[in-house]
Amino acid sequence: MGLCAIWCQTSCTSKTQQKEEAGKYAVTTPLKIDTSFTKEYVAQIKSVKNIEIRALEKGYLEKIYVDEGQAVKAGQSLFRITPKMYQAEYEKAEAEAKEAEIELQNTQMLADKNIVSKNELAVAKAKVDQAKAEMAQAKFHVSATEIKAPFAGIIDRIPLKLGSLVDEGELLTSLSDNNQVYAYFNVSEPEYLDYEQNVKNRGNNQVGLLLANGEQFKDKGEVETVESEFDSETGNIAFRARFPNADRLLKNGETGKVLMTVPLKGALIIPQKATYEIQDKIYVFVVGNNHVVRSQPITIKGELPDLYVLQSGLAENDKIIIEGVQKVKDDDKITYEFQKPADVMSHLRFKAD
Repeated sequence: MGLCAIWCQTSCTSKTQQKEEAGKYAVTTPLKIDTSFTKEYVAQIKSVKNIEIRALEKGYLEKIYVDEGQAVKAGQSLFRITPKMYQAEYEKAEAEAKEAEIELQNTQMLADKNIVSKNELAVAKAKVDQAKAEMAQAKFHVSATEIKAPFAGIIDRIPLKLGSLVDEGELLTSLSDNNQVYAYFNVSEPEYLDYEQNVKNRGNNQVGLLLANGEQFKDKGEVETVESEFDSETGNIAFRARFPNADRLLKNGETGKVLMTVPLKGALIIPQKATYEIQDKIYVFVVGNNHVVRSQPITIKGELPDLYVLQSGLAENDKIIIEGVQKVKDDDKITYEFQKPADVMSHLRFKAD
């Protein structure tokens, strides 16, 4: 019985010594520094000018002057709807206006000779005005059958074919001016407050744009406006940035990611290699005063190349393992070699302000 107890004690002591002598681990603390990181926001691209072209009159689609995807100039003819009926109405109104003018002339002659009253002359003048108004209205109906581009842009899909019967208000196509585009993206309430309260620190309103193919758009955009209300369901608020688009690469309805530089004052950063993930949660190993290791969940505010910016989970003086994270587990007692955080970070890529 005594021999067994001695053997167990000796065995347990031997295992503990093996853990302690397994090797020294590199340990450091978070580095507190002023820096910045780039945050990505999913964005929807919209043309600065994008409108639907609809028919103002009912009739048959007589002419289609353009093709889908074609660039057009301001004032260029796009479609024509059969104008014959409206032309006939205009000619009728024109004839009635001439008749009213002749009647006015005759009434004026009679009024000058005091044959008719001034009221009759006033009625004749009113008839002329009414006839001219009807003629102008008929002329508008004729002009509305020739549909022109209100501004220069790109023609979208044309759903109707030549000869189709078109109803008043029916969609003929859409027109987009892609010379400049808007990028709309949603920002959380804390990020919105940081943005608005750090006007001095953020430098400027310039943002980048990451395209769907992973390439960064060559030109910078500028945040112009923030909407007036938060979305009650998501808790986000919409920002709008304007981007130049001289090459017309960006199209209405395209998606991308707005890249916004977020300044950080007194941020705590740690090497990404010091972390590990379990079920979408990020952990580090913290070394206590007795050299015993414990796992600690952390939350990340942002990423830099090779580094994480901490939101919570660690204090500035907490010691964390940066090498051999996969070799230890909770309650292991280790020996370690402390490395200054500035020395550790100097071998990694990051931007300090």
